[in-house]
Amino acid sequence: MSFPVLKKAAYVLVNTPDMVIHNGTTQMLEREQNKDSEYLKAIKSHLRSYEQVVGYAPNQTYIGNMTPEELANTAKPWHATNVEGANRYGKFGEIMPQDEFYAVMKIVDVFDLVLLETSFVEGVKGKIEAHELLKDKVAALGSGVDMADIEKAVNQNGAEGLYQDGKLIGCVKRAHEFDSNLSAEFMLENLAVKASGVLAAMYIIKGLDIPVEEVGYVIECSEEAVGDMNQRGGGNLAKSVGEIAGFKGATGIDMRGFCAGPSHALINAASLVKSGMFKHVLVVAGGCTAKLGMNGKSHIGKDLPVLEDCLGAFAILVSENDGVNPIIRTDVIGRHTIASGASPQAVLDALVLKPLVDNGMTIPQIDKFSPEMQTSEITEPAGAGDVPTQNYKMIGALAVKAGQLDRKELPAFVKEHGYPGFAPTQGHIPSGVPIVGHGIDLMKEGKLNNFMIIGKGSLFLGRMTNLFDGISILVEKNTGKVEEEGGISKEEVKEMVADAMKDFANFLGAKVEE
Repeated sequence: MSFPVLKKAAYVLVNTPDMVIHNGTTQMLEREQNKDSEYLKAIKSHLRSYEQVVGYAPNQTYIGNMTPEELANTAKPWHATNVEGANRYGKFGEIMPQDEFYAVMKIVDVFDLVLLETSFVEGVKGKIEAHELLKDKVAALGSGVDMADIEKAVNQNGAEGLYQDGKLIGCVKRAHEFDSNLSAEFMLENLAVKASGVLAAMYIIKGLDIPVEEVGYVIECSEEAVGDMNQRGGGNLAKSVGEIAGFKGATGIDMRGFCAGPSHALINAASLVKSGMFKHVLVVAGGCTAKLGMNGKSHIGKDLPVLEDCLGAFAILVSENDGVNPIIRTDVIGRHTIASGASPQAVLDALVLKPLVDNGMTIPQIDKFSPEMQTSEITEPAGAGDVPTQNYKMIGALAVKAGQLDRKELPAFVKEHGYPGFAPTQGHIPSGVPIVGHGIDLMKEGKLNNFMIIGKGSLFLGRMTNLFDGISILVEKNTGKVEEEGGISKEEVKEMVADAMKDFANFLGAKVEE
């Protein structure tokens, strides 16, 4: 059986300190309820500098400058010490500063909704011209507008301000006078997810060894809804991202599943490739402004920096089998069905144990599991604990219960089969997919045989069902033998054709002799 492969992965972070204050829902609600609250007064002094964000070990791991193993051996607290030699740019992508990101939001804006002040544009234009991936798009920045126009839009016409170091430097306008779905708040949110998604998608193109025109389909799997009053959530971020990033040969669609969205998207991408419908499918997701500073009160309450200060984004290219990159085992899929149950044990039983047992495998045979990969320093102060480690313990306990692991081996199992979390708490961003970039490299280096991506989602948040959701995918090292459907290799096909031609030639020769 010929399986599709994980060909390439890209990861981007955007440090957005002012957006934490003005666009994170925790802060927005606090401002509405008590604009003079002590929490709001304390935020600015608890925001990290850009240098601290770049030097943060989990962030360096996310963009590929550190391996998860190196992160595991880095002493905590991670936020207290910058990684030596930390770099903005990594193997998988980059950590972009806020001012450049505002410029990218303007570049991806095709309805003139983003206004940036003239002097700000003059100051940031040189940075965009120097950016390897964005220099050809600098013309889209324009020359900026007068501050008076921005102030009028914000103060009189319902626009959302854009701030740099606490100073108003631009805004995002509403797209309709009456339609709340096209309000400035939602336009800013959607332009931010589009801009960060575009940046991640452009890193897929960088150094790509196939013509980008061969990428025929894009699946966007963030958590934002794009649409107007007559079709809320109609989309299509996928094509809007592809348009700016340069995937001119692709069509596509948005796919939503709360935190489980990326795993659903990967399975659908793999299915489209395996069917032969498309040779290459891009899965992409931008970051969520709503979740900036989501646990800020807990962080400040413990005198920590506000650690949710970055938008996250990723892009993963799923391709036909090339004999090199890791294969997606489309026959080993874990499904949390409607009847599965919502307890943590029931969820992991459906997503991990059952698909492996059904395929004659055991939990200890999987080298690494990648569940909810949130950075523990973000979640622990808020009372949620070390989420990845909790998942590894439950997976190990399932193996013990199934007789696949001795109880005394459980502590070692957690360390050997898991990684520390290194992704921002952006819902869909940490849900399984952060492992892909590192996993591709480790498999190609012969250091990893397989890993399992585990996506989980809280469907009850939409108030339509109390059900939980989840889906998992097994990824394995490529054997190097590319097979056609039905288990016949290309080499075998060539031999069969040659034999058939030889037999036909012998047949014709016999006829001539007759």
